[in-house]
Amino acid sequence: MRQVGRPLAIGYVGPMVAPQIDLVPVPRGSVTFPVVLRPPRGFKASRPSTWPSVEGRLEFSKGNLLYMPPCGEEQSSVSASVSWVLVDWARRTPGFDVGGNEAGVILDGEVRGLDGAVWKSSGKKRTNRFRRTAPLLAVEVQGEDETLDSLREKAAWYLEHGTTTVWLVLPSLNVVVVVTSSGEKRVREGDRLPQPTGLRGLSPLVSDVFWRSA
Repeated sequence: MRQVGRPLAIGYVGPMVAPQIDLVPVPRGSVTFPVVLRPPRGFKASRPSTWPSVEGRLEFSKGNLLYMPPCGEEQSSVSASVSWVLVDWARRTPGFDVGGNEAGVILDGEVRGLDGAVWKSSGKKRTNRFRRTAPLLAVEVQGEDETLDSLREKAAWYLEHGTTTVWLVLPSLNVVVVVTSSGEKRVREGDRLPQPTGLRGLSPLVSDVFWRSA
């Protein structure tokens, strides 16, 4: 989840000495993402306000705070197209909520950030907390530092926690891998995605998921 820093009030207590920080340049290709970070003091996974402020994306899994760099141009553009597809459908289909932009969900103490998701509407006022119910549909858009196997692991996690359908969106191939408890299906441009369970009418063209301006 992308975190936004908050103002910090500091009282004057005399001369201050800047902490010594050693910066070690490391080629990006030599780093395997996600990188495990040390949680800050007071960190509580269920409270977004305790998460560190970083330029990038964070998740909390298996007791580890995981960092991924910011999305590149391709991933961010496709994520926006996914959100447009889901919101356009939801506006015509009352009773559902759509999330995007690393939408946070906490299940069994682990926190994931979704590129896109659909929940059945609770009718309650929205808050700044993480959602605590599994989405009916979860969408993950592959980035430069993510493999298909790593996305499959996330898909399995969603399914284990109650999600019925996961779309793994692969911009490099213009393919969407639909994952359900029955297995996987690859859907290519020119075809429509199969309607997820419980989401009537949500069957967009794959080309809409990978929409590009002329």
